[in-house]
Amino acid sequence: MFSTNRNVIRWIIIVSSFIIISLILWNTYTFFQKFKAEERVKMNTWSVAQIDFIKNIDDLDKDVNNVTSHVLTEMTTSTPMLVIDANGEVNNYINIEESKLSDSLKVQKIIKKFSNENQPIEVRVGKETIQTIYYGNSPLLNKLKYYPLALLLIILLFAAVVYFFYRSSKNAEQNKLWTGMAKETAHQIGTPLSSLVGWAEILKSENVKQEYITEIEKDISRLQTITERFSKIGSAPTLKKTDIIEATNSSFEYLQSRSSKLVNFEIQSLEKEVNVNLNPQLYSWTIENLVKNAIDAMKGKGDLKLNVSQNEKQVLINISDSGKGIPKNQFQKIFEPGYTTKKRGWGLGLSLAKRIIEDYHNGKIKVLKSEIGKGTTIQISLKTV
Repeated sequence: MFSTNRNVIRWIIIVSSFIIISLILWNTYTFFQKFKAEERVKMNTWSVAQIDFIKNIDDLDKDVNNVTSHVLTEMTTSTPMLVIDANGEVNNYINIEESKLSDSLKVQKIIKKFSNENQPIEVRVGKETIQTIYYGNSPLLNKLKYYPLALLLIILLFAAVVYFFYRSSKNAEQNKLWTGMAKETAHQIGTPLSSLVGWAEILKSENVKQEYITEIEKDISRLQTITERFSKIGSAPTLKKTDIIEATNSSFEYLQSRSSKLVNFEIQSLEKEVNVNLNPQLYSWTIENLVKNAIDAMKGKGDLKLNVSQNEKQVLINISDSGKGIPKNQFQKIFEPGYTTKKRGWGLGLSLAKRIIEDYHNGKIKVLKSEIGKGTTIQISLKTV
């Protein structure tokens, strides 16, 4: 119920925001058109004054000429204007740099620009057009023209902030849920695990074959490791200086002994000790997840190769399979929580591997290469110490 109400409130906010934004943009557009119309009226008034001035140019004693002169000089204080006479020559100009009028090509560009912005006004005396007024948008009008774009940009930035905040909150909520599930799983496994340890001791006293006991103890040890893994999720693990070669080979070989014989395991590792700051339990979990994903990608049959190499500052662990491959546009997506191609998968294995390697060990995990129908190589890189 709470989730439904929250979704309704979210949609109400989104729709309300859209309506408000639309109203602001519409009002801005309306104001722009109104302001543009007022500039047109002003230029028409200027053209009428120009006609009146020409008609009465010889009658300098008339008061009307003083009024007309005032209109001509004070009317267009900010609007750029170019007056072209019947011969195509510049008769007058306002708010245009004089240097631009010395070149006829520049004059033509100004005329074209002004014509695109506003319809030219013809100054007629009788039936004869004696002048043509070309005028552009005033600086204020130009600024106003870009205001909706600036507003949209601000809105987009605000929407991006809200989106990332919502997404980070959602991820934090998911992480909290998974952490709780992991710790509860560790708690639930603990009780039957303790019982299994007791039963193993009883079997020892019953003179059961030692090889059976050994295998049971291995699996009990594995369950204890799994319990430790789940209990550590959500809290910062303790890292200690560890031989990464031994830790990697041990995890890989354990999985090899418990996997189908149809999977051909191959190890190419370094024959020396390479130390990194590591949490062995969580690291073995990562290897296990990668190997199991590789086996699933091969549908339980194919070649699985482990290659460990080293450069100046890092050790590189490559796990390659001969499975179905991954499209390039999904190289990053496969590490997202919940992403899976399996019908019964939770999509947590690779996201946990990424968290263990990158968040807990300050390393990197990525799809090194992949080809559809031929296989995938995933690489882990960790700093050496």
